[in-house]
Amino acid sequence: MNRPTAAIRVTRPAAKPRTAMILAAGLGKRMRPITSTIPKPLVEVRGKALIDYGLDALARNGVERVVVNVHYMADLMRAHLRKRRDMDVIISDETDKLLESGGGIVRARPLIGEDPFYLLNADTFWIDGYRDNLDLLADLWDPAKSDITLLIAEMRQATGYEGRGDFTMDKEGRLRRVAERDMSPFIYAGAGILNPAIFEGLPEETFSLNRVFDTAIAADRLYGVRLDGLWITVGTPAAVREANEAFLASTGRVQYA
Repeated sequence: MNRPTAAIRVTRPAAKPRTAMILAAGLGKRMRPITSTIPKPLVEVRGKALIDYGLDALARNGVERVVVNVHYMADLMRAHLRKRRDMDVIISDETDKLLESGGGIVRARPLIGEDPFYLLNADTFWIDGYRDNLDLLADLWDPAKSDITLLIAEMRQATGYEGRGDFTMDKEGRLRRVAERDMSPFIYAGAGILNPAIFEGLPEETFSLNRVFDTAIAADRLYGVRLDGLWITVGTPAAVREANEAFLASTGRVQYA
């Protein structure tokens, strides 16, 4: 089994991705009893399914092809995604085995292709500030120095988050793990641009995307871009209420993370 250990270079100029993947195969156990009858990506905030916030944001940014992995209640997911007419939605089927975030991307990689792609979680989104955050992410994506660039929210911008932060970030945007027992204001906001080459040689097995983040950190090629606006994560029934309340308090335009 080969793992990428050296920096992966992209020599062509950076361009706004036209392909994306949305991670939507989770079981949504923390959202029960809501997810007893529907998969988590179809849980609604303000009458709109969570996954549609992401698909709408991608469509606004010119994305033409979106890969969505499915596992739990896959038939409902397929039926919902067939309604999209503004992009080509391709299903990566994990009904045989749930592969988690990293393994799911490895399985989907033939569908993603060889160019850098947007990666989004299906259970988080944001209310934009002055900038469209996917556009901001693409503007600051630099394949000459980064294999992965993540959208990063500060805790003061977050609704529904319970944790100690994910990374430290230096003035150049370079990310490092938060040391054990420490805290950081910087949270991975569930969106990024990735070079698919960083998955080269990784097996199609169950593993977390954190494994790939750590590879990029070791090569000094994991960077972050600060989110502009309010970040919302919907992990529990209570967080659905918080998300609805956040909309009432904001006049921003919705975009997915």
